[in-house]
Amino acid sequence: MNIKSQKDFFSGLLFIVVGGGFAYGATQYSVGTAARMGPGYFPMMLGILLALLGAIILFKALVVETPDGGKIGKWAWRPLTLIIGANLLFGVLLGGLPSIGLPSMGLIVAIYGLTIVASMAGQSFRLAPTVILATVLAVLSYLAFVVLLKLQFQVWPTFITG
Repeated sequence: MNIKSQKDFFSGLLFIVVGGGFAYGATQYSVGTAARMGPGYFPMMLGILLALLGAIILFKALVVETPDGGKIGKWAWRPLTLIIGANLLFGVLLGGLPSIGLPSMGLIVAIYGLTIVASMAGQSFRLAPTVILATVLAVLSYLAFVVLLKLQFQVWPTFITG
């Protein structure tokens, strides 16, 4: 059978692999039933749904003709690196890195770092709107996680809170 859309084919394949991985990983937990769900129920159902969606996309890639063949373009290395780096930076700023003596900077600084680095992945970067977005995200995250959910983690850097 001929692949009629490379983009759909590989994205469908990716969905099947990730969904299958989640479903397989969920077998390590008690799944339960729909009436009494166990800890593995949601990841199992999500994995199955993702794999089914991938199968539909894969089938479409093999059957439906696309005008340009749905060719896969070049990898966008800069945005890929910046987005992954922003998430790693968020984790390091939020929890610190005790092995090298870097203390936790807290939730607010971590959100600012994540937002600023991730926004550099776009076509254009403007600092003012990025700082406004980071402020809104920091305030909403503080309200959601600390005030409403009462989660206990560091909000501000150690040198500020003591």
